[in-house]
Amino acid sequence: MVTSNRDPARTRERILRSARREFVAKGFAGARVDTIARSAGVNKRMLYHYFGDKEALFRTILREHITASVETIAAAPPDTAELLPFLFTRAAEDTESIRLLQWEALDAGARQVIAEDERRKAWREGSERIRDAQRLGLIHSDLDPELLALSLKALAVFPLAFPQLARLATGARPGDAEFRRRQAQFFRRLGTYLRPRSNPKEKQR
Repeated sequence: MVTSNRDPARTRERILRSARREFVAKGFAGARVDTIARSAGVNKRMLYHYFGDKEALFRTILREHITASVETIAAAPPDTAELLPFLFTRAAEDTESIRLLQWEALDAGARQVIAEDERRKAWREGSERIRDAQRLGLIHSDLDPELLALSLKALAVFPLAFPQLARLATGARPGDAEFRRRQAQFFRRLGTYLRPRSNPKEKQR
């Protein structure tokens, strides 16, 4: 039932919660403004008043994802052995964003995506953090920063995006304690290989 609410902040938040559920469940193309408005207890006119149109509403949802990504980049540990476990933990806390990206890949294909410029900026910040680490000698300088940022994201997100493949490969689900233990151990070991070798004998191998 559509109700009136004189608290703009609460009304806006209700719309965003409903929109997030709808976009996660159906993607941008499949989401319906009527459903979002009804779930939020508002009429479509009020929804358009707050957000303009469906794309603007989706852009607002994505902006939350962008903000979370930037915060993750800023909080990332400098120790490469702890970096992947950290990224996986953060990704596991926000599986809705993974679902949105999956829908987007199906809907958008190779076309320009919504909020592309803002999202490119977030990726550039991640790549710049890697360059900073390379300048400090914490990560191999011959690794492409952009591709390394993409690869780290892929390693952290893939088991959560495709839990059935994680189960087929390891016999455990990404949420299982045994999977988390094995993965954290593997990620820490893998992270050490990102560091430059300090031993001259190792460099000659």
